Amino acid sequence: MSSQGDAVVAAASNEGQGAVRRTRSVPAKLARSWLLVPATKPEVFSDADRSAADGIILDIEDAVDPSRKPQARDAVVEWLSSGGEAWVRVNDASSEFWGEDLAALRDAPGLQGVMLAKTETPRQVEDTFRNLRNSFPVIALVESAVGIESATDIARADGAFRLAFGSGDFRRDTGMSADKEAMAYPRAKLVVASRCGNLPGPIDGPTVGSSHPVLREQSATTVSMGMTGKLCLDVEQVPVINEVISPTPTDVAWANGFLADFEARGCVIRDGSDLPRLGRARKIAELADAFNVSAPAT
Repeated sequence: MSSQGDAVVAAASNEGQGAVRRTRSVPAKLARSWLLVPATKPEVFSDADRSAADGIILDIEDAVDPSRKPQARDAVVEWLSSGGEAWVRVNDASSEFWGEDLAALRDAPGLQGVMLAKTETPRQVEDTFRNLRNSFPVIALVESAVGIESATDIARADGAFRLAFGSGDFRRDTGMSADKEAMAYPRAKLVVASRCGNLPGPIDGPTVGSSHPVLREQSATTVSMGMTGKLCLDVEQVPVINEVISPTPTDVAWANGFLADFEARGCVIRDGSDLPRLGRARKIAELADAFNVSAPAT
């Protein structure tokens, strides 16, 4: 699989709709906030890319009317060819647009990877990966009951990079409510499937609306379920998602203290609780470093 999925976005400057971007240092495997940007609005691509979002996804699927897809696709390719770098949500493998999307994108210099809409089988991921010349990672967006039940096989597909939850379409497909209790099963299924496929934690669906308390609550549910990223629909949601999904300074202080004590005693395991705590401490330390979170000053 290409390392482009974890590529760091370098600074660039171009005129018009070209990119004028900040350096993005969080690797895609750890990315918390994934900002969906409608491909019909190329004038906001660069603004989105300058945001604090860990990942940018230009959307040529649900956000675009079928009659406008060729125009939107061309706008994405133009931006990716003039200094911009982003992921792209492409149309599902059963649609008439899927092949055209991949043919247009695979030579775009700034393509980091694709999000495959409405993924239901591992074959769809593998075909997408092959059509991208085995060079770009695929985030499989699971949006149906069939997809959820196939999640483990999808996670093991060649080219699969992370799983993501299309929660809105999943609710439409199943008739289930948005309550966290109702959504616990599909979220848990994606988490377990990701582990079975040796993938990073999955990306949760977006929060609709502008209420930050609701967003904070739903992001906390994301974390409690073991998911490690979340789609977002507005740049204003990004800081909240990044904060909630990051370890807290108190967590970092605990991890640093445990690791220091573990090393001081010669890395000797004392009892059965040490290994789980060691694993948690090392994970927190890794995330704290990636997200630039420090322990409280003493």
